[in-house]
Amino acid sequence: MEMVIHVEGMMCKHCKARVESVCKGVSGVTDAVVDLEAKTVTVSGTADVQAVKKAIADADYQVVE
Repeated sequence: MEMVIHVEGMMCKHCKARVESVCKGVSGVTDAVVDLEAKTVTVSGTADVQAVKKAIADADYQVVE
């Protein structure tokens, strides 16, 4: 499965790396790729979408519904 999540607050390569890292830390995530221009992270795997969104929010980024 692949999900695209819109995230506000990412502005640089550090933000990109942080969001990818927290997403990959969620059980079931096999890959996470941030697109800074589009303000999205594309997550692959079998993880629960709410768990991924919570991990992003816990890292102080805003998930846009």
